[in-house]
Amino acid sequence: MTARAVWSGPVRALGRTEFIALMAMLTATVAFSIDAMLPALPEIGAELTPQALNRAQLILTSFVLGMGLGTFFTGALSDRFGRRPVMICGAVLYIAAAAAAWMAPSLELILAARLIQGLGASGPRVVAMAIVRDLTSGRDMARTLSFIMLVFALVPALAPTVGAGIIAAFGWRAIFVAFILFSAVSIAWLMIRQPETLPPARRRPLRWPLMAAALREMFAHPTVRLSLAVQTLTAATLFSVLSSTQQVFDVTYGRGGQFHLWFALIAVVAASASMLNARYVGVFGMRAMIRFVLAGQILVSSAMIAALLVPLPRDAEFAIYLVWTTSCFFQIGFTLGNLNALALEPLGHIAGLAASMLAALSTVGAVMIAAPVGLAFDGTPLPLAVSVLVCTALALWLATKIRRDSDPE
Repeated sequence: MTARAVWSGPVRALGRTEFIALMAMLTATVAFSIDAMLPALPEIGAELTPQALNRAQLILTSFVLGMGLGTFFTGALSDRFGRRPVMICGAVLYIAAAAAAWMAPSLELILAARLIQGLGASGPRVVAMAIVRDLTSGRDMARTLSFIMLVFALVPALAPTVGAGIIAAFGWRAIFVAFILFSAVSIAWLMIRQPETLPPARRRPLRWPLMAAALREMFAHPTVRLSLAVQTLTAATLFSVLSSTQQVFDVTYGRGGQFHLWFALIAVVAASASMLNARYVGVFGMRAMIRFVLAGQILVSSAMIAALLVPLPRDAEFAIYLVWTTSCFFQIGFTLGNLNALALEPLGHIAGLAASMLAALSTVGAVMIAAPVGLAFDGTPLPLAVSVLVCTALALWLATKIRRDSDPE
């Protein structure tokens, strides 16, 4: 295969079904890389950091941090060099980092490798959506994204079970081999079957001053600032819960062996939130939906804290924790998409660049909050529940201040 063929790929376009399947697999790289690791955390902690088991959680947040940092650049790079080159280079980086993590003898080296792995995963996260935008628009794009997200939503439900099976059969380090195989298959599929969707005539030069100007414009607009802050706090609750949930199931409630099954149930229930939001956002509006869900989360988190402070039978407490955890995942479907839409509304002339920066800033900011929350785990979910309550209350307060340009003074 010539160098030109590697970067440009085949000429013939994919059929709709195969295209959706390929884009879904590429975007699922992120979810698989996070959720399949969850069952491995106890063994990683026991082997590599037995004196501080909580540090094993950093394997999740280091990956998310790398992904957030990479999101700053992958969109602009794909606009300059094309979709396929950036996707392929990202996959190579991801695979190399996964191999380094597989062989790493210490937690610190694994964390460094996971950070780089996250940088590589930002390619599929951002560029797959750009490919969809290149080939579709309007309602056709919405339908395509709906199918992709439907497949994507199944990954968090299945990944922990897959991870648990791999660990049982081959040990926790084999998870990184699974990441290598997953990425290798998906990128080989793209290289063999998916043509380049951004021809040279439509490519734009890298102009870092434009990125700086876009950042200044974003932070100058109060709606964008507030939406970004609320999105960061909301994502922080998600990453905090995600980081600690395996330990809570295992250490607090002694249900580590069934964790992957409970997590699958939570993921399936939470996946319905996006569909409900799509149905009702046109009726009530984005801001009303955000405020309603955040207010509901404050009530549920308060009930969770009360249940932890008042002695209850362990099974009853676990049932409340299960409902609360599901609500934390559930609220994401009602908030992140709406917050993105509100933030991008006044930035239509730089929508692509702004979307990339919003995703990067909110992800990095959320990790900065979530990492210390995860490390505060004390054998109970109380520090986590208090942190979620504080973040949600602050997010609701900021959400009440969000205005749109069309609002009357």
